[in-house]
Amino acid sequence: MEMWPLVALVAGCAVVAGAARRTPVPAPLLLVAAGLAASYLPGVPDYGLDPHIVLPLLLPPLLYTAAVDSSYLDLRANVRPVALLSVGYVLFATVAVGWAAYLVVPGLPLTAALVLGAVVAPPDAVAATAIARRLGLPPRITTILQGESLVNDATAITAYKVALAAVVGEGAGWAGGIAEFLLASVGGVAVGLVLMVPLHHLRTRLREPLLQNTLSLLIPFVAYAVAEEVHASGVLAVVVVALYLGHRAWQVDFATRLQEEAVWKMVAFVLESVVFALIGLQLPVVLADLGEYEGLHAAWYALAVFLAVVAARFVWVFPATFLPRMASERIRAREPDTTWKAPVIVGWAGMRGVVSLAIAFSIPVTLDDGEDFPYRNLILFLTFTTVIGTLVVQGLTLPPLIRRLRLPARDAQAETLAEAQAQSQASQAAETRLAALLDDPANALPLPLAERLRTVLERRRNAVWERLGAVNPETGESADDTYRRLSREMISAEREVFVALRDARSIDDEMLRTLLRRLDLEEAAAYREAE
Repeated sequence: MEMWPLVALVAGCAVVAGAARRTPVPAPLLLVAAGLAASYLPGVPDYGLDPHIVLPLLLPPLLYTAAVDSSYLDLRANVRPVALLSVGYVLFATVAVGWAAYLVVPGLPLTAALVLGAVVAPPDAVAATAIARRLGLPPRITTILQGESLVNDATAITAYKVALAAVVGEGAGWAGGIAEFLLASVGGVAVGLVLMVPLHHLRTRLREPLLQNTLSLLIPFVAYAVAEEVHASGVLAVVVVALYLGHRAWQVDFATRLQEEAVWKMVAFVLESVVFALIGLQLPVVLADLGEYEGLHAAWYALAVFLAVVAARFVWVFPATFLPRMASERIRAREPDTTWKAPVIVGWAGMRGVVSLAIAFSIPVTLDDGEDFPYRNLILFLTFTTVIGTLVVQGLTLPPLIRRLRLPARDAQAETLAEAQAQSQASQAAETRLAALLDDPANALPLPLAERLRTVLERRRNAVWERLGAVNPETGESADDTYRRLSREMISAEREVFVALRDARSIDDEMLRTLLRRLDLEEAAAYREAE
């Protein structure tokens, strides 16, 4: 197997994503643009999307890392709007967009149009997370968008399977479609519920961080594969397991958490970058198979489907936001009040992504009777143009739209105050525990060491409060900032001495690595406090 195309793809994506951090343009958009440009460079190989690779190999880890970083409690508090978007909207968009395509494209069968509707129905998990993270949206809107993107793929894939069965003549009507949807959704959740406790138990029993993180990398693939094996939703199984493990991550060894965070950040960075670049790289493949649908007719069909996708989301989001509140006093009392600005943002943040393309590429070329799948090439083209259109048009205009609407930003002062109060309560509990331990003769310590424990505790308690206080008029730093800077300077001086001793052969490289790791942990603690 030729490795250079894969190496070039990952390296190129890393360069573009790294450069995007220095520009105001979100990395997903630059990566898509780079993929579009690279697709026509001479010598660039064919990076055709294989659904047998994208869905089982790329989707599980991307969903897992997004779900682990999500808040189970916040999602539970917003389960109604999340369910209305991830299930209700996807089914509505499948029908609405499919019907619009059926009316616009002459000769397109309604069943094939519904296949297109299901393919382009789900907003992309990676795009939603990346854009929301970059823009700093209000917490509730971010939670709703992330929650929707975690579940909607399962709804769309199931709707696609039902519509596809109708095209090939294997459909069992509405009853069969509902039964398949229930099997996929309930089965996926059930598989996740069955797997989550044993997997967490195994994670907490393993004592070697390398083994624990190896298990962590395997978990999304295991959950997805087990669910798909029993014809349930692998997407839902991965999400359920990830939410549970993320909610109980505090029970895992600290060394594992530190290593796991670094590992998954790297995995997410590489996969997200590759996924968006692959979208742009599909242009030659899509155009090569377009056939007779070219020119103004193809452009009109693409524009019509894009507008249908955008309009369908607003048609669903506004009633789904306000009608339940109007009909139920309980919902009004339980959920915070909202204005028209929130549904505008949610409605416009409907970027499509690689999952839609992967599903489209999985459409069979021929039917069971050997005839060509009706309008398959056009469906691929319309999926591609919809994905590109939503990423470019909505992705580029979403940041200025948010600034124009002046949504309330996160209250940094209030969050810091809450953090300081939480740290104060925790430090008080730790101080009580320390006093009880030192009273026991079995825990006798020399006075300087006992005082060091108290000093560290006091330092941790005061650090957050100092962020709320005055700054140094000379440097503009808070006392906490100055402390961290001086601490890093001291650590740097120690590190230089250790390296000099190694170079002078006073200590060997193994001892140097041990000493440097100790300093690295201290410096990491300083940076973590800064965050």
